[in-house]
Amino acid sequence: MELIKQYFPQLNEVQLEQFSKLQELYKDWNLKINVVSRKDIDELYLRHVLHSLGIAKVLEFRPDAHILDVGTGGGFPGIPLAILFPETSFHLVDSIGKKIKVVDEVVEGLQLTNVKTTNARVEEIKGNYDFIVSRAVAAMPTFVHWVKGKIAKKSNHELKNGILYLKGGDLSEELEQYKSAVIYPLKDYFEEEFFETKKIVYLPMKYKG
Repeated sequence: MELIKQYFPQLNEVQLEQFSKLQELYKDWNLKINVVSRKDIDELYLRHVLHSLGIAKVLEFRPDAHILDVGTGGGFPGIPLAILFPETSFHLVDSIGKKIKVVDEVVEGLQLTNVKTTNARVEEIKGNYDFIVSRAVAAMPTFVHWVKGKIAKKSNHELKNGILYLKGGDLSEELEQYKSAVIYPLKDYFEEEFFETKKIVYLPMKYKG
């Protein structure tokens, strides 16, 4: 929790309380439905919460923005981002029902009003979003194929609408065909060793009507 305060000193009382509740909520739910590995539960704030919030170091979401979190698993990066941007709408999607059940319980426990969830494959989701976020659920070409046609036409942010993807390791081959992709190394924002090889890939995407 101290890590979150260190890197996001502007948090208000409500946000601090919500972030501090995360550990207890995930510990409790993880005993019933295993969504986070045992080791990761002990380092939840470093490996999951702060990692998710790396996206906020690259881009600040506007209050009226709509964000889609694909393959959210236990609610990452969507839930930490929803706490940080309470006036931005987040749609968290996962094809595995028990994971969405945990997400629903965490959302309720935190009383987050800006999150909706769907248990479905992303291809089945209708609607357009300013940004699509995710944590390494597939190789970039596969992911791009999944989310085609889901980007909103009008861009209202400093970055053009598109994908913000948390990934690690060497991405040169995977991103070869995407000349417009920009890589943001998380070690530029966070000094912990965990972030040494972690990155955010930003890929602007055109609206397809």
